[in-house]
Parts: sequence; structure tokens; C-alpha cells
Amino acid sequence: MKSTTEIKRILQAATIEELPEFVKEYSRDERAGVRKLAETAARRLDALERERQRIETIRVYEEQYGACDFICGIDEVGRGPLAGPVVAGAVILPRGCRILYINDSKQLSEKKREELYDIIMEQAVSCGLGYASPERIDEINILQATYEAMREAIGRLACKPDILLNDAVTIPRVSIPQVPIVKGDAKSISIGAASIIAKVTRDRMMRDYDKIFPEYGFAGNKGYGSAEHMEALRKYGPAPIHRRSFIRNIV
Repeated sequence: MKSTTEIKRILQAATIEELPEFVKEYSRDERAGVRKLAETAARRLDALERERQRIETIRVYEEQYGACDFICGIDEVGRGPLAGPVVAGAVILPRGCRILYINDSKQLSEKKREELYDIIMEQAVSCGLGYASPERIDEINILQATYEAMREAIGRLACKPDILLNDAVTIPRVSIPQVPIVKGDAKSISIGAASIIAKVTRDRMMRDYDKIFPEYGFAGNKGYGSAEHMEALRKYGPAPIHRRSFIRNIV
């Protein structure tokens, strides 16, 4: 008979496919500790089923426009920070795509976003990224700079989308049909995927900027106006990547 410790190791190493057999084998074990391990495995299976059901709910727009060959989700990250670029993502997922855990990037941990970034980049039909620098944001304002970054992201796709699913906005000067969806990053798997690649890309950029301008804490605050960031701004003045139009009342 395997010890409880050995069974715990088996559970820790088990794949999702192996969990039903684990539950079947150990749920009626005479040892309370082993039965608890079986309950843990059962909860994992229940959570997986709930996630699969959630993914179906955020595929409704992809199903609605299923006659289109290439459905593209569009989202941006970085409209609110005091420093750094705004980054837009454009993602065309394959038909029937059901990558689990895709969601509004703000609802995911950094580790989960990084994991999903790799999966999305591997499985997507095409991904595009667009950028608007702090200087461009100051020049034409954040909204127009966001639209510009979105157009750039679309232009970097390897194939032309038939329809765009956008997070809340209608992008000017784009001839492709658009569907603006409020809170779309949590309602469309394509927009959610776009939000993840944009967020991961921008966060990596801000960590790189932190190495150049360590006094502002960009690795942690990502350019947002945390108390420490505001204090550093007043102490050191703006860095080259600060948006001058955003910090007029601070420095």
C-alpha cells in the first residue's frame, strides 16, 4: 500500500487527464488524509470544467461572426500611466480556439500572463503590436495616439482581418468592419488575447526602462502614478520617457 506522502507526490505530478482515475482510486480510501487528496483532485477537475464553460461564454462574438475567415481582437495597454508608451495588440486566433484562462489581462497574475503570452504567440494565426511613444502622446493626445498604435498593430498582421472586435472603441481611418465591445477583453477571447500580448509587451518594456532609470521604480509601477513614483518625480524631475502632458501638475 502506498503511503499518504507517496500518494501526495502522485497527485502533484498528475496531469489533468490522470485526475479522474486518481479520484476514482483514492476517494474511498480508509485514510482521511488520502481522501482529502482525492477531494483536492476533484476540486481541480471542477475548476477546470468551470473554466471550460467560461471560455465558451467568451466565444460568443467569435461564433456570431464565424462566417469570417479572420476575426481580429484589438486592445491597448498603457493609456493611464505617467511614463512609457501606449501599446496595442491585434490577435487573430484560429477557428474554434479555446485557450483556457484567456481573460482581461488585468484579471490575471503576471505569471499567468507570461504563460498565456507564449501560448497565444504559438497558436495564433497572426499577432501584431503597435506603439505610440511618450513624445507622440504629448504631440497628438493619448486617445489619438492609442488609435495610431491600434492601426499600426493591425498593419503588422500577416493577413488582413475580415472583422475587428475592439475593446470599447471604433478606430478612425480603418476600412475593415469594426465591432466595439464594452469591456471586450473579458467578453471576447480574441480581445482578451490581444490585451495579454499588449500587457506583457509593455510590462517587459517598462522593466527594461527601469534598468536605465532605476530611481522611478518602473519595474514595479509600470509608469503609473504610485506614491513612490510621484515622490521620485518631484525629487529627480522627469525622465525622457515621461509624458509631459501628464505631469504638468506634478513637476
